[in-house]
Amino acid sequence: MAKYRVVGINFDHMHIGDNLRMAFEHPACEIVGVCDETPSRMKDAIAQFSLPQDRVFTDVAACMEAADPDLILLCPATAAHGDWTERLAPYGKPILMEKPFAASLEEADRMVAACQRHGAKLAINWPMVWYPSHRTAKRLVDEGTIGRVLEVHYYDGNRGPLWHTADKIERTADEVEREKPSSWFYQRSAGGGSLLDYLGYGVTLGTWFLGGAKPIEVVAMADRPDGLEVDEHSVTIARYAFGLSKFETRWGTFTDPWTHQPQPKCGFVLVGTDGTISSFDKEATIRVQTADHPEGREVAVDSLETPHQNPVQYLIDCLERDVPVEGPLSPELSRIGQQIVDTAVRSAEEGRVLPLMG
Repeated sequence: MAKYRVVGINFDHMHIGDNLRMAFEHPACEIVGVCDETPSRMKDAIAQFSLPQDRVFTDVAACMEAADPDLILLCPATAAHGDWTERLAPYGKPILMEKPFAASLEEADRMVAACQRHGAKLAINWPMVWYPSHRTAKRLVDEGTIGRVLEVHYYDGNRGPLWHTADKIERTADEVEREKPSSWFYQRSAGGGSLLDYLGYGVTLGTWFLGGAKPIEVVAMADRPDGLEVDEHSVTIARYAFGLSKFETRWGTFTDPWTHQPQPKCGFVLVGTDGTISSFDKEATIRVQTADHPEGREVAVDSLETPHQNPVQYLIDCLERDVPVEGPLSPELSRIGQQIVDTAVRSAEEGRVLPLMG
């Protein structure tokens, strides 16, 4: 019998399929329930994980009562993260919320408060945390390879959120255009747009690389194409006590970075007092410059081992050892990222530099 009973609730975000697969492949986990108000959205997961009908629910309360899970995987639309966390926190079960943290700092704080009230552990999953390139870059930063990190340069995105489903299965242009008008990704009220989709990645991992440093002020600009409620391109500049960092998000890259890296490449460039590191998404090497190698050298990425291959492994390990969630998945570090995101959103709306909010 599996030690951890897992449910997947709310299929707004296609990453629910990826996270359920991680649970399916974990030797200590069993998927005991999936739940969504729209049954058709669960059909792929039901088929892929051979789930019987008595583990399929459209009512959350019924799912929680019948499945009695030990871990909840949540993937709602961004602006609904607070409501769903408050809805499920009273069960006192650990919650793995798919990125971003929330649509606002106020909502993020509601999530933390709800989980604290009910003794529910909360983790926010940022899939880029599990890219071997970025974990290798963080290891080298921690080892002092490039000295103190002073600048983070981030550019990331994809062709658009409707071009792929779970497991990165591609869709056609006709399917994308047909779904766009009704998709929450393109609705302002639901937390859509490239800024909310990808800036959290950059500033949360950026804060990780910067050792938890907070910026003093932030300025941002976002481009919203005619006919859309949300942006597809944003640029944010954060000023720290020690310098500037830049974070750029893009829906509409020429290619998806998990198939072919577009130009500009998606990922991070870190500038330190004693060198630089370029760490791009999904690549097999990172590039490091130091005084010993000013010309730069290619460094093979680390081979990630359990429990640092995915968020389900990591959270199960935290539960097993009864230790706090740390790093980008922790509410504490993710909250700093949310502060920067909130300030960037307001800055883009008002067209001016703002002090860090919150």
